[in-house]
Amino acid sequence: MTGKVETRITELGETLPEAAAPAANYVPYVIDGDTLYVSGQVSMNADGLVLGRLGDTMTTEQGAAAAKCCALSLLAQVKAACGGDLDRLVRVVKLTAFVNCTPEFTEQPKVVNGCSDFLVEALGDKGRHARSAVGAVLPLGCAVEIEGIFKIA
Repeated sequence: MTGKVETRITELGETLPEAAAPAANYVPYVIDGDTLYVSGQVSMNADGLVLGRLGDTMTTEQGAAAAKCCALSLLAQVKAACGGDLDRLVRVVKLTAFVNCTPEFTEQPKVVNGCSDFLVEALGDKGRHARSAVGAVLPLGCAVEIEGIFKIA
């Protein structure tokens, strides 16, 4: 049976990917009491990694689409951590986002809005969160990487 959150994601025309396995020596998430820490999720869609550098090979709008992919991957990890029940998600607490960009690029917050806007659209008020958005050089040339802290039941 599909829960309320997954039904809403489907209504928005999206599908959760499978939770990705770690690419190195770390775990995809850690649960401490009712707090869930999700490792950074790189921009990835059905075609594979979303690669690019904002201010060079990607527009802000393309970066926001890549950040939305990160939102879906974060929710996939939350679902995995909650034993397949995404409705155990109480709220998104904080996101830390990294945008692969040129030194002159200053629209990191607009890029990360692709993730934040989707989480609020999918989750309502429990999707509202604190956030950081910074420029960085990212692994494999990925456009965006976002990690998250969540409260779960």
